[in-house]
Amino acid sequence: MPHVIKALALALGCILLCFIIWWLAQGFLAPLGDWAAGHQRSFQNRIAGSLRALRAGEPGAIMALMLVCFAYGFFHAIGPGHGKILVGGYGLARKTPWLRLGGVALLSSLGQAVTAVVLVYGAITLLQLGRDSLIGIAEKTMAPISYGAIVAIGLWLLLRGLRKFWRHTTPRADVTDSDTQTHDRSPDEVHSHSVGHTHGHSHDHDASEICSECGHRHGPSLEEVSGLQTWREAAVLIAGIAVRPCTGALFVLVITWQMGIALAGIAGAFAMALGTALVTITVGLAALGLRGGALAVFARSGRAAQFVPVLEICAGFLVVLVASGLLLRSLG
Repeated sequence: MPHVIKALALALGCILLCFIIWWLAQGFLAPLGDWAAGHQRSFQNRIAGSLRALRAGEPGAIMALMLVCFAYGFFHAIGPGHGKILVGGYGLARKTPWLRLGGVALLSSLGQAVTAVVLVYGAITLLQLGRDSLIGIAEKTMAPISYGAIVAIGLWLLLRGLRKFWRHTTPRADVTDSDTQTHDRSPDEVHSHSVGHTHGHSHDHDASEICSECGHRHGPSLEEVSGLQTWREAAVLIAGIAVRPCTGALFVLVITWQMGIALAGIAGAFAMALGTALVTITVGLAALGLRGGALAVFARSGRAAQFVPVLEICAGFLVVLVASGLLLRSLG
């Protein structure tokens, strides 16, 4: 019972710490969001100017449009958003190769562009909807779906971490036959071991390593605790982000369709996606670095595997907290 109380207290302490960090960060994030929004509005005006120049046939107009769209996507991603929160939280919670996490971030941003193109041209050709109706669909229908999916992923990370944490802090009652085997040792050599069996020798190795004397492992490895990631998980992350298109991309696609330069609009939407991906990839890699640094500190004491569930709990709670706020705001 003391182990249960200790586990619950530590888990609640982690969640409370995450909430305090999130609350304190609002004072820093609000000015950053305002700064990004100001630049976003500025580049939106420049997009309109670039489109007029492109329609007039000015040289270099298409390249200028791509650069402005890229910059718009970059500053759009710096502000409040769901993509970087999910990718960063996943990178903090799960042991993921940096190339795979970067690929997920890139594909999720490109997926938003694909969603925008499909929504705009599907709605224009099939439903004859205008720009305001398209933005309404994106904001009132697709945004809540995306935020709800991200809340679900955050809950999955949180529950997964709590389950692992429970296993690590609860003493094992079951013992295998190999763990209860008797060694041919003198009585004064035998000592009690922490996992519930006895050996006639001392252990000076990490719990996850195979003991050279008894041939047993006395705990899971860090790789086993972290778990192997699959592309199925990656697909869920990508879909959760991509289902909500960028409103800036919708604006560009509708305007360019009306101006008769639809291909330029599609290219601009993907340029925005690349700008967004730059921020999302940076956040994801920073989260991986933070995770690696934290685990390196705990590895010195041989407790890195025990710290992995704590990271999942914290990351899952932060994802749920931020995504829930975005979900409530979109439904309000």
